[in-house]
Amino acid sequence: MKSGAKKLFWSYNARFAGEPLMDLRYLTDIPSWEWPENAGTLILDALNDRNAPEEERLVAADLAGDIVVLGEKLADSLLSIVRSGDEPVDLRATAALSLGPGLEEADLADGDDDPCDSPTLSPAFVQKIQKTFHRLYCDAAVPTYVRRAILEASVRNPQSWHADVIRIAYDSNHPDWKLTSVFCMRFIQGFEKQILEALKSANPDIHYNAVAAAGNWEVDSAWPHIKALVTSADTEKSLRLAAIEAAAAIRPGETDIFETLVDSEDEDISEAALDALTAAEFAEDMEEGDDEEDDFEDEDEDDLDEEDEDDEDGKIN
Repeated sequence: MKSGAKKLFWSYNARFAGEPLMDLRYLTDIPSWEWPENAGTLILDALNDRNAPEEERLVAADLAGDIVVLGEKLADSLLSIVRSGDEPVDLRATAALSLGPGLEEADLADGDDDPCDSPTLSPAFVQKIQKTFHRLYCDAAVPTYVRRAILEASVRNPQSWHADVIRIAYDSNHPDWKLTSVFCMRFIQGFEKQILEALKSANPDIHYNAVAAAGNWEVDSAWPHIKALVTSADTEKSLRLAAIEAAAAIRPGETDIFETLVDSEDEDISEAALDALTAAEFAEDMEEGDDEEDDFEDEDEDDLDEEDEDDEDGKIN
């Protein structure tokens, strides 16, 4: 769903004290970890300038979702755009999607008490976003494109209302809603049947997301399909990359299907295969570690039993 706004270039200059002129095109051309310190301010200014061309604000909204710059001030601006019925539909949808990474980061950090690893968005702010998203999603007056974007962003931090609306969206058989629902199944569990059905879809986007969902939830029933995608040279590249990742998650022990791909002339395929092998080795090490831990526990229990027997023998009758 995400707009191809990053492909649009223009000059949106902003002056900062002691810093050179800069434009958003510069930010789109380099990785976010190399962005200058004033990148967040530049993005925020472009986002909030209602006199700027829509294309400029679209790119600013897209860039704003990067965790490198996303903070509550920028997130609040994005949320204001999503709420506003006066803003262009594409901009509202892009703003909603850009809140997804922050929501997902907060979900992954949930329960982590390490202050050094605190998420970008506080629990209170996450709740504010999710309440707004739920309200707007349930409002039939909100454009469908915006509602789909809201759902796709919101599921990255699972909520109790998600499963029901995903099921309704999938059963609607509307192509756009079906695509959104299958995308959401990558984040919300309990849809193995629908994922397996979606793997047969002729829609390439639905098929791709079904592969990703099958891998994320380690759907073993999807293995024959995933394996066929991995081993076939006719599989479209992006789909094959997704299948390689999914295969490594579903059956990490079956590394033979990756070994020949490590020597692929396509660097992306080769790297994905190598990552899959590495992930498989890590999973095997973790499993062996669990087995060793179980052995230690068994030994400890045996030792305790022997001590109990000794105590019984030493009792004074």
